[in-house]
Amino acid sequence: MLAKRIIPCLDVKDGRTVKGVNFVDLKDAGDPVELAWQYSKQGADELVFLDITATHEGRKTTMDLVKEVARQINIPFTIGGGINELADAERLLNAGADKISINSAAVKNPNLLDEMARAFGVQFVVLAVDTRSIDGKNYVHLRGGRERTEIETEHWIAQAQDRGAGEILLTSMDHDGTKNGFDLPLLTKINQTVQIPVIASGGAGNQEHFVDVFHQTGVDAALAASVFHYGTIRIPELKETLQKSGVPIRPVFK
Repeated sequence: MLAKRIIPCLDVKDGRTVKGVNFVDLKDAGDPVELAWQYSKQGADELVFLDITATHEGRKTTMDLVKEVARQINIPFTIGGGINELADAERLLNAGADKISINSAAVKNPNLLDEMARAFGVQFVVLAVDTRSIDGKNYVHLRGGRERTEIETEHWIAQAQDRGAGEILLTSMDHDGTKNGFDLPLLTKINQTVQIPVIASGGAGNQEHFVDVFHQTGVDAALAASVFHYGTIRIPELKETLQKSGVPIRPVFK
């Protein structure tokens, strides 16, 4: 069985790492370059960098900061925010990205997924999906959660997989920042309907939440932000807990 992955996420705004609850009330969480270095050193399996206001502000991802972060780490690096065309993805690849995360632009132009998969390979394309439950159904949200669509989450993910998305980064907006645990029913449903890896995001508050998400949903990776940024959970201790609970995990090399 493949080892499960632990992935810290740097939500970046105005050059600083930020974190909120349900995508609002953002608070400063530190210097992204310093945090990236710490996570790489602690044994994170990958790192995600999301320029969370790039799409909303109609601009490209901050390239200088991306390059600075890339220089500090020796683990796979996923970058998202403001990616609207192949040239954007190519620039990020040259700046140090191993994968790119695309959200709003793919919903507006699904052909972009096909184009990126053909140009760079499916392993390069991570589809980020921000979803919220409304009247018992899950709907895709865009522009950092600001814009609701009428697209049902399950349908969109199935389509994206067919178009060449190599991985799904699924964030439950209802759980995001609450520290009450991941959205286990939704993650289980999505993981059972796709053949590509699913990254769980939104709701981690303690180590048991990670144990639960791996044991109960079968997802390939779990992503979190504030619990790592503020030191509530340290990655070496988390990996030890997961290992003891029978979750296959890459060890931390000291």
